[in-house]
Amino acid sequence: MKVPKRLVPLVEEGLIDEVISQLMSGKEATVYVVRCGDFTRCAKVYKDAKQRSFRQAASYRDGRKVQNSRQARAMEKGTRYGRQMQEELWQSAEVDALFRLANAGVRVPQPYICTDGVLLMELVIDDIGNVAPRLNDVEMDEARALELHSLIIKEVVRMLCAGVIHGDLSEYNILLAADGPVIIDLPQAVDAAGNSEAAAMLERDVENLATFFAQSAPQLLTTSYGKEIWSLFEAGELNIDTVLTGEVEVDTRPVDLESLLDDLEDARFEEEARIRYEQQLRGAA
Repeated sequence: MKVPKRLVPLVEEGLIDEVISQLMSGKEATVYVVRCGDFTRCAKVYKDAKQRSFRQAASYRDGRKVQNSRQARAMEKGTRYGRQMQEELWQSAEVDALFRLANAGVRVPQPYICTDGVLLMELVIDDIGNVAPRLNDVEMDEARALELHSLIIKEVVRMLCAGVIHGDLSEYNILLAADGPVIIDLPQAVDAAGNSEAAAMLERDVENLATFFAQSAPQLLTTSYGKEIWSLFEAGELNIDTVLTGEVEVDTRPVDLESLLDDLEDARFEEEARIRYEQQLRGAA
C-alpha cells in the first residue's frame, strides 16, 4: 500500500521497509502492519490532539511529571507551548508504560522505538499467525471465561506491582494471542503511587473485566477483586504470587459519630487559625 505521510520519515531512515496494511483506526491512533527487515511489526501513529475524540481527563494527568516548572506553568495556563508539552506527555505515557511493564514481565506488546509520534512495537498474533483478535470478538464458555479472567487479573496484579494502572481496561483493549491474553492501549496509564484516583481506576478496570466475563460466568459479578487487590497493595502485601479470593472483609463496626464530629470541629478551628495568621501577615506587610 502507499506509505502514509506520517510513516515516510521512518521509511527514509530505514526503520520501516514496507507498509503492508492498515490494521485499525481508533480514537487515539491509526495502527499499520509494517515490515522491518525480516520481522512483521506494527506502527502506531498517534493522532494530533485536534483529530482525536479522546479527551485527556484531569484524573489521568494527575501525577504525571514534567521536566521543569516552565512546562508545568504553560500546561496549567493552556498556552500553545503548554498544549504541545501536554501532547508530548500524553504520547510518552504509553511508551514509558510499555517499556516499564515489558521489563516487569507483564504481557504487553514489546515496544521498540517511538519517534515523530509513531510507536514501533510487536505485532501480536494468534496460533495460526494472524493478527490476534480482541477479547470482545472471542467466543467462550463458562470454563474458558473463568480461565481468561484469572489470567488477566494476574496481569493486573503484575502491573500494579510495577506501579502502573491501565486506567481504561476492557475487552476492547485485550488481545488473545497464541499463548494467552495481551494488554494493549496504554496512553491513559497512571502511576499507582502518584495519582489520587488510582484506587478508583483500578477498581473500575477490574469491574469492567467482571462485567464482560460475567456474560459467560455470572458468578464473577459477586466478586470484589479490585477492592481486594488495592487493599493488599496499600498494606504492602501484594506481590505477583499473591493468592486472591475475590472477597474483602467488610468493616461492620458502628461509626463513632461523636469522635468524627470532634475531628471535624478540630479541623475547622485549625483552618480558622491559619486564615487569621495569614491575614495578620498580610496586614504587617
